[in-house]
Amino acid sequence: MRRRVIVHGHVQGVFFRDTARRLAVGRGVAGSIANRPDGTVEAVFEGPAQAVRALVDFCRRGPEGAVVARVEVSEEEIRDVEGFRIL
Repeated sequence: MRRRVIVHGHVQGVFFRDTARRLAVGRGVAGSIANRPDGTVEAVFEGPAQAVRALVDFCRRGPEGAVVARVEVSEEEIRDVEGFRIL
């Protein structure tokens, strides 16, 4: 399963990317996460369906200190990426 997630709200400067990376690596999910210039965080998660769903759920809450206002989730074709990177 592969999902692209855009998280709106107070989501930069609160360890969102690092927390997501640790969770992804721990669950065997590949992909990437990045701060965008508009203040959002964009992530791509690819891996086992249950693990990807757990990461999307995390994005709906965020780490402590985050205030998630809205989350956009879109389905994408699997690309067989490896590893998880903070961009």
